[in-house]
Amino acid sequence: MENAGRTVAGLVLCLGAGFIAGGAWWSLSTPSPKAAAGAHRILYYHDPMHPAYKSDKPGIAPDCGMQLEPVYSDQEGPADGSMAPPGTVRISAEKQQLIGVRVEEVRKVGREENLRILGRVAADEARLYKVNAGADGLIREVSGATTGSLVKKEEVLASYFTNDSVTFRNQQNYLNALNVTGDTAFSDFARDTLKLAGLSDAQVQEMARTKKLTSTYKLTSPVTGIILTRNVSAGQRFDKGFEFYRIADLTSVWVVASVFENDARLLRSVSGATVRYLGRTFPTRMSTVLPEFDPNTRALKVRLEVANAGYELRPDMFVDVDFKVNVRSAIVAPVGAVMDTGLRKAVFVDRGNGFFEPRKVETDARLGDSVIITSGLTPGERIVVSGNFLIDSESRFQLAAAPAGATDPVCGMRVDPGRYHAVYNGTTYHFCSESCRTKFVANPAMYTMKQDENGGR
Repeated sequence: MENAGRTVAGLVLCLGAGFIAGGAWWSLSTPSPKAAAGAHRILYYHDPMHPAYKSDKPGIAPDCGMQLEPVYSDQEGPADGSMAPPGTVRISAEKQQLIGVRVEEVRKVGREENLRILGRVAADEARLYKVNAGADGLIREVSGATTGSLVKKEEVLASYFTNDSVTFRNQQNYLNALNVTGDTAFSDFARDTLKLAGLSDAQVQEMARTKKLTSTYKLTSPVTGIILTRNVSAGQRFDKGFEFYRIADLTSVWVVASVFENDARLLRSVSGATVRYLGRTFPTRMSTVLPEFDPNTRALKVRLEVANAGYELRPDMFVDVDFKVNVRSAIVAPVGAVMDTGLRKAVFVDRGNGFFEPRKVETDARLGDSVIITSGLTPGERIVVSGNFLIDSESRFQLAAAPAGATDPVCGMRVDPGRYHAVYNGTTYHFCSESCRTKFVANPAMYTMKQDENGGR
């Protein structure tokens, strides 16, 4: 009897312990209502390459063989709760990291930016000299100075013979004028006629010292500079006015920068400019001459005056020109963030929850690695600045997979995808008017249920 009581008591204790353990297990395995509300709920599976294909169970896409991906209930729309336009795509956090998606916030800036433009070096027209023949003749000797050589002022470049009778008479008149005291006007006139005939100042002074006529004329450089062209050789016959040399004083040169029409408006706010070549910076001053318009390139040619004491810059060289532009209250975005097709420019705006919306924008001038956005974005929005090419590819897949026509779920009218649209449970619905779209947004479950009962969209 006593043994039976002990047996019953043991059974009771075992059953009690079992009930306690079972209750603990049930409480742990059964999610709380709060946890269940926040859990993922799979709505359907879709093909990431062709989002129009959907399935209620996992598997393989029949068209491309890719694994179907789940779409969860908390992925129904952007974080701001607004409707997403066509072309909006959702990229999971894992995929964003894989393709290197990076976003930045759009802000208004007011600072000094650099506008970099390619420039071409040209000789200063006021420092360009020509050595011409003052009479017909024959070249006797030519120095070794060639195109590109640096020559000094009054350096002898060549000598020539002439039998021009007028030239000899002018020499005699000059020697006679030297013997006439007090008549400086006649003496100056006689000297200038010799210089017109091609004699250099040094040769005229030598004639005044020796009091002898000469039949050999010397061509000398009128300035210290670089020979740009050389058209002379020994034994060459020439006519009066023939150009032997063209020499440029390159201690100061021009740099002509071609500013395209889209950037020309920034010239009004330019505070200065800098010329760079092979890592070196040259002192620069903007010319007061108005820019010249080139009808062939449709660009304004801006002239800069650059000090070039060491002759590092030569005509027809290309250099970098940095204009310092004062940008005030402008939205600036990285150049790589803008998708430019030639007919349309767009960026991808981060809408939250992994949704990226294509947004048409208008741009202005480019400032280095940035571009000014004139419309389409507001400060505070976040745009994709890296990885947008892959996002654009997926967005185009979705647009290509979209049906050519759709049925308005509110009024049943057949419409084309366009201005009035809304996204519900990952599906984009199109409407004939804003009124129908507003009714749908107020109670989307009612209209989608009605549409499913009628055989789908």
